This record gives sequence, structure tokens and C-alpha cells, in this order.
Amino acid sequence: MEDSLSLNNEASLPIKPSQRFRKGALVRVNRDLYQDSLESKASDQVPPSYIFEGPGEVLIIKGEYAQIRWRMPVPDVWLRLDQLEAWS
Repeated sequence: MEDSLSLNNEASLPIKPSQRFRKGALVRVNRDLYQDSLESKASDQVPPSYIFEGPGEVLIIKGEYAQIRWRMPVPDVWLRLDQLEAWS
């Protein structure tokens, strides 16, 4: 009986979502996922090419967003994690 209680307790624990990226990861923006997103509408009409070419470095991850720093003199930006892909 104790075994069934411990299994029920384990099953009710929230599953922590796995994160694709960590602090310091090099990324670029996926053009298809970025187009027509809230983030693209809140930015310039023509996005800069460097965000699609990369690399940008992940500084902080909070929830479903990551703060990205580009290797040029431009401001850091917050983008959704699902819009990012690993830079290669």
C-alpha cells in the first residue's frame, strides 16, 4: 500500500520542462518562427540580418524567454526560446 501512495505522489509532481539552451549558448533566430510573431511586430519592419546569421549569446533565461547579446554594438534583446536555434 505504501508503494502505491509513493507512486501517486511522484505522478502528481510537476514535470520540469527541459531547456534547450543554457547561459552562454550561442544561438541565432529562426526566421520562419520569428516572422509574424509579437516580437517581430514590436520591432523594426525589416529585422537586421545579424539576428538570423548569429551568433548571439544567451545571457539569462526567464520562463520561456531568453536575453540575447549580439557580438556588435547593439542593445540586448529578449526573445522567446522557441524562436531560437543553436548556432553552428
